[in-house]
Amino acid sequence: MDFDEIIERRGTHSAKWDGMESYCGVSPENGLPMWVADMDFRPPTCVQSALQAYLDHGIYGYFGDDSAYRAAICWWMDNRHGWTLDPRAIFSTHGLVNGTGLCLQAFTKPGDGVVLFTPVYHAFARVIKAAERDVVECELALNDGRYELDFDAYDAQMTGSETMLILCSPHNPGGRVWSRAELQGVADFARRHDLIIVSDEIHCDLVLPGQKHLPMAMVDDTIADRLVMMTATTKTFNLAGGHVGNVIIHDPALRKRFEAVMMANGISPNAFAVHMATAAYSPEGAAWVDALCDYLDGNCRLFDAGINAIPGVRSMRLEGTYLAWVDFSGTGMAPDEVRRRILDDARIAVNFGEVFGAGGDGFQRFNLGTQRARVEEAVKRMTEAFSDLQ
Repeated sequence: MDFDEIIERRGTHSAKWDGMESYCGVSPENGLPMWVADMDFRPPTCVQSALQAYLDHGIYGYFGDDSAYRAAICWWMDNRHGWTLDPRAIFSTHGLVNGTGLCLQAFTKPGDGVVLFTPVYHAFARVIKAAERDVVECELALNDGRYELDFDAYDAQMTGSETMLILCSPHNPGGRVWSRAELQGVADFARRHDLIIVSDEIHCDLVLPGQKHLPMAMVDDTIADRLVMMTATTKTFNLAGGHVGNVIIHDPALRKRFEAVMMANGISPNAFAVHMATAAYSPEGAAWVDALCDYLDGNCRLFDAGINAIPGVRSMRLEGTYLAWVDFSGTGMAPDEVRRRILDDARIAVNFGEVFGAGGDGFQRFNLGTQRARVEEAVKRMTEAFSDLQ
């Protein structure tokens, strides 16, 4: 578990490294990619060993008998989160963006409104719009540098055309680990407006010391008939290229509707990803995640201390995820000038705040899932790029 080891990713078809120049003009030769949400760490040894055994066997036919995979998911959720699953409730999709698209097909129709608490993960809005549904942006309240939910305001926004709510828990990009009271508020809001809840909990294992994630399924038993849970190994263990995710539906009626869409789209699992995920959800994987979260906490503290020392710049304190959300509005600079300094002067590729929807203007997202030496270098570059504010 040497998270400090520098691993060369350039020239490996890495979207994060090899794609940053086309994305924002930062060269991989001297740039730091802090945009795409994957990490620069190898997964635990158990994952590598499982893949090696599969390669050594050398036959890559259709995957069958996924009972061990389902059992691993159930073990993980029970041991890490206290959540008991029925293995029959688990569907395997090609990642959770795919899972989101399938949920839209199963539980909404064109023209329906889909509620997002923004700013939020940008792929949600992209998939909603592509499916010809309407994005309903319910903007998070920003109080003392922390996002909170304002249900009175959201109630006033509803028109009756809304049929689904997509929740990001923990929240990307704000890093909130929602409390039980906040999640109960989400459940009550969905019940009031008759919304299906799709709870994307892909970051559920990446919570920093002192925080505890609560699965939406454990908040309120009375919403089971309107709840779809989504989890994955991909963010937790840096397996995003495997494109595998779990859509978990305990209600039989909802499950039947989703299963029909899975069948209609011909979705079946990727054998490589199933082998990786089964190995990851294990005691060895759990020990690796514990060490990872401690390391990410150190990265976060280092980054926040340096960035928050720049006048007018403020990084939200992360509770979960490895994605820092930085507010530049206090600098008084135009957004183009902030972006120029980050991209051209600091040579750091970031995600631009406005793509996360209402409330994202003035922010930039930085990926801290990398070696500490690179976080130190990023802080140094940012300090120099905004040195005139010191």
